[in-house]
Amino acid sequence: MSKSSAQYSQYPKHHPHDHGRAFQRRPAAAAAATAIPLPATDDAYTIVHAGKQVRFGPVVFWIVVGTIVLLGLWSAATATYFAFRDDVLTRLIARQAEMQYAYEDRIAELRAKVDRTTSRQLLDQEQFDQKLDQIMKRQTALESRATALGAMPDVTGSIPRSAPQRGDSSQTTPKPSPISDTVIFVAPPDREARLESRAPTVVAAPTSQFAKNQGFDNVLVRLTTSLDQVERRQMAALNAVEESMDSRMRRMRGVVSDLGLNLAHLEDAVPRTAMGGPFVPVKLTANAGPFEKQLYRINTTRAEMDRLNRTLALVPYRKPVIGEVEFTSGFGVRSDPFLGRPAMHTGLDFRAATGDPVRATAYGKVVSAGWSGGYGRMVEVDHGNGLSTRYGHLSEINVRVGEIVKIGQVVGLVGSTGRSTGPHLHYETRIEGEAVDPQKFLRAGVRLSAG
Repeated sequence: MSKSSAQYSQYPKHHPHDHGRAFQRRPAAAAAATAIPLPATDDAYTIVHAGKQVRFGPVVFWIVVGTIVLLGLWSAATATYFAFRDDVLTRLIARQAEMQYAYEDRIAELRAKVDRTTSRQLLDQEQFDQKLDQIMKRQTALESRATALGAMPDVTGSIPRSAPQRGDSSQTTPKPSPISDTVIFVAPPDREARLESRAPTVVAAPTSQFAKNQGFDNVLVRLTTSLDQVERRQMAALNAVEESMDSRMRRMRGVVSDLGLNLAHLEDAVPRTAMGGPFVPVKLTANAGPFEKQLYRINTTRAEMDRLNRTLALVPYRKPVIGEVEFTSGFGVRSDPFLGRPAMHTGLDFRAATGDPVRATAYGKVVSAGWSGGYGRMVEVDHGNGLSTRYGHLSEINVRVGEIVKIGQVVGLVGSTGRSTGPHLHYETRIEGEAVDPQKFLRAGVRLSAG
């Protein structure tokens, strides 16, 4: 139906509870349609068009009306959407970009955190490796020091043995000798693998990494402490050796001085042995530490002490007989055992039994070996630099003239030959042919061996 020829009428029925109502809608061109009132038999909506009536119930009517309203709203929303579509899309894109930027920022933050963690881990690992390398170098230096100390006979037994630490593997392994008392360090099993592969890894739990670093630090601290103990023991041993050598050098020089001997002349009298080689001066490196400097001083003192030992080998300060020393007659004026008159005794009489060995008291050359008047069978040894010794009343002579005798070599046996009242050893010490008291030399020997 067209709007020009249609007329809409509604006739609600009368109901006792309703007030009743009726309305008519007449368009401007309502000449062709006329609303015909109908009897109100029930509640209904009637549409009249060209004489035809279409009746709708209230439910259907409102459904139609609601549908029309919804379609209108949908059309308005659609029109609005198309009208403002660009703005909506712009906002959606901006929102999406904002979310993407936030996501990228978060990713960048996490990546930076991972990089910081990885860098810190690599730095800790490099620091650990550096400390480990320092400890290994220090251990190598201590081992070389132990080798140098082991080559010194004075150090034998002077380095105390350290007690094994709790959990140390030395409980089940053979203990090192006192000379080579060093820390044997074994690198962690995963160290080589960690050095070969340095790929950054993300730490899952910082507390576990902290505990791991703490464990490494504890290992390094224990190793450093052990090396410190070894170094202290080595320095203590070296100090003891230096003090002992200095003390012995003082005693050796004191012996020469007390005996009134000329050290330079004694050194000239020392026989030269077969030796040689190029001259290589001893030098200290520029980075030499206290240990190397002290070792250099000790080696220098040792060389001087060896030279003095070779010199003192010509000085007769040792005992001519073994066992306890007992004099039956001293040096100087005494009553002659045969005549009973005062007489000069030029030596010492040592109590001994017939056949006891008589030993040379210094290095020298035999200048006399045979019968010699009141000495009976006598051996005389020239020690050089005017020093000589005589061994009288021997029952047997075991050397010959011109023979070189060493310290402690048996030159004869105790007897009672010559002008003697019984078996004993008559021992003399002479300087430039003049008899001197042998006890002066013997006391010097006791003082020299006391240290």
